[in-house]
Amino acid sequence: MRRREFIKIMAGSSLAWALAAHAQPAERQRRIGVLLGLAETDPEGRARLGAFLQALERLGWAEGHNIQILRRFTDANADRARAHAAELVALAPDVVLTSGASTVGLMLQATRTVPVVFAGVTDPVGAGFVDSLARPGGNATGFISYEYSLSGKWLDLLKQIAPNVKRVAVLRDPAISAGTGQFAAIQTAAPSFGVELTAINVHDPLEIERAVTAFARTGNGGLIVTTSALVLAHRDLIITLADRHRLPAVYYSGFWVTGGGLAAYGPDYVDQYRRAAGYVDRILRGEKAADLPVQAPTKYELVINLKTAKALGLSIAPTLLASASEVIE
Repeated sequence: MRRREFIKIMAGSSLAWALAAHAQPAERQRRIGVLLGLAETDPEGRARLGAFLQALERLGWAEGHNIQILRRFTDANADRARAHAAELVALAPDVVLTSGASTVGLMLQATRTVPVVFAGVTDPVGAGFVDSLARPGGNATGFISYEYSLSGKWLDLLKQIAPNVKRVAVLRDPAISAGTGQFAAIQTAAPSFGVELTAINVHDPLEIERAVTAFARTGNGGLIVTTSALVLAHRDLIITLADRHRLPAVYYSGFWVTGGGLAAYGPDYVDQYRRAAGYVDRILRGEKAADLPVQAPTKYELVINLKTAKALGLSIAPTLLASASEVIE
């Protein structure tokens, strides 16, 4: 075959392939709704969403290519969360990622057909989100933050750091099952540590400030901050109040400590969002939320802020420091 004829054949073949490729329909973009209880500008929310998107990309899902991300942020506002949940359902997403009991509850009120993957929920069975952890049964599944028994360890940690604490205020959201469940677990542990408990509800900032200020008027006090969307939305205020009133405080996750809190023990929430991408991927590829078991955390972290401890006049035992995942100096 002459060289000129060969080039013509190859050129024609390349053109045919190009035309055929052009004629192929573009890959359908899948829609992923994201409903987060934090503000859009919140650094913790951005870290969680960033981990989720990065993990999705590693699984072959790239925003603007084969997925569209429908972002909604509630800033712990129930009315806003309800409206955003309805908006997302109207946009017909293939799956929705959400977190926190109050936000998940509103999402499931809006739909019992769109698959929902949650992160950071303490008691999805008690809240009615799933039938059981092993067999969710409905349109939701995801990742729990911890079991209630972990709440008693926060009291243990507080007493190790501040042995003179005799009174402990527990900040919780009584409107969710996790709020009452966490407090009950701490109540169970309290007699063995010889402490008196006070529940402080977290409906709004003024309520929190008044209650913590009143609690701090009597000495030997400390704080335990349990998990909820409302607590998270007011974390800067809570850390400020603990500092102002010189109250040793233990939190449920390390990001509170990097923000100035004293100590925390709990799961890595960013890792939960990374793992949630795996469930979203499986649902997009045809699996059902009802068949994907709810999973527990695989990573727990003890984080201690030595700078905050020094400001409070506290000395942290070397053995406790040695067991910490991270020490902030």
